[in-house]
Amino acid sequence: MMETCAPPLLTEAIAALWRFKPPGPKNLFSEPSFKYLCKICAQLYPHVGSHDALSIAIYHALRNLGLPCGLPLEKQYLALSADTAALQFDQAFRQTKISRTHFCPLDCADSLPPLKFGTATIRTFSASEFEAAINLPRLQRNHPFWKIDSQRLASFTWLVIEEDVPLDCEPGQRAAPIFYQYFDEDLGAIEPHPKRFPQAVETVLFSMLLAPWEDWVEYPNFDWRPFRIPWTFTVSDDVFAHHSKPPSSDTLSWEDSIYTDEYGDEVVLDRPIYFQLTDGAVDAPLWLNDENWKNVLVAKQAEIFGGPVMHFLVRGFLSNGIDEFLAHIMTIEAGLGSEIDHNSKNRPRIKGSNQGSTIRVATRLSALLGNKSYGDDFQHLFKVRSKYVHGRTMTSIASADRVSARSLARKAAAKLIVTAASQPTLTRDAFLQNLLIEGEQFP
Repeated sequence: MMETCAPPLLTEAIAALWRFKPPGPKNLFSEPSFKYLCKICAQLYPHVGSHDALSIAIYHALRNLGLPCGLPLEKQYLALSADTAALQFDQAFRQTKISRTHFCPLDCADSLPPLKFGTATIRTFSASEFEAAINLPRLQRNHPFWKIDSQRLASFTWLVIEEDVPLDCEPGQRAAPIFYQYFDEDLGAIEPHPKRFPQAVETVLFSMLLAPWEDWVEYPNFDWRPFRIPWTFTVSDDVFAHHSKPPSSDTLSWEDSIYTDEYGDEVVLDRPIYFQLTDGAVDAPLWLNDENWKNVLVAKQAEIFGGPVMHFLVRGFLSNGIDEFLAHIMTIEAGLGSEIDHNSKNRPRIKGSNQGSTIRVATRLSALLGNKSYGDDFQHLFKVRSKYVHGRTMTSIASADRVSARSLARKAAAKLIVTAASQPTLTRDAFLQNLLIEGEQFP
């Protein structure tokens, strides 16, 4: 049962700090009332430790709950009552998980039907709905002089992803992770598959990219993407963390819209730019649904589906130019290539004089997708890729090749997901060898 009041010692300590008037002490951390609160917390919640970072976590919590002396006089209404703040403070120390919601603006997105699959929702907001969703009062407690442009932000379609995360570290570590950093680690080491966005976002984005967007956009040779995601903004119920404000709507794509008003005057307004979709996009629910989402989750754990496939398919979406093209090619290689392909002594022989690794990936791709033409397309695209990688004289990459590379990568990843979800115990070596044998049967 949820407690209805905080421990008396905690309530008294919070009330003492709530009595400070703006602008409050010059240095809150050295204020006796603040030090006393830190001492009480260490006594009431011994599991949180006594690390110096605990005081930073407590400071963040006080700001998130509306410490009155941290707010200007005209914003005092944002402060919770001392009793309510103490209760939420106590509950936060007892939490075993935190809830996060990731907000991703679909910049340049055309009208999309409301969609919900797994932990994700694609939707629009009114300005007031957006403010409620991001917990605007708490953000204003942290940033009292910031003004949100919610009306403009609500002009866009949003991808919203929810997740619950078990708490496996103390409040101090969540508030100031640098205090827990081991500096004898190799801080310059290269992470093989770094994430630009939180893992929950990248997994959902990967699932969305399995849909044939390149077939649905009106002008794929201009850009096969139906939208862009320039940033994500995360809201959590962790009061010990610092909560940043969302980026400005000016970071999204706008254009001038000119119309004549009732008085005959020309009026110029901003409106979001969008990439036009064809009628084929009405099939989006056939791809973005719970069944396909479950397949992605099952396939992620299967041996035949390697993590690099997700990494490179998402990088193909998030990158531009040659990096985008290379990411598409590497998606296919990550899914269908094998180390033994490069071992001329130990790899099994295949038909023909060409025994190289590229023909092997192409043969497997033909078998995976059920047509030799896919393997032929891959070989053509790989030659284009090699001209760049090996420094040969090359011209620009044709838009048709760019779209073809995206399409092949997407089809290969989608088929891998279905296969891995239906055969989660199949070993990767057996899977790749079977594809090689099947692919050799094509004339």
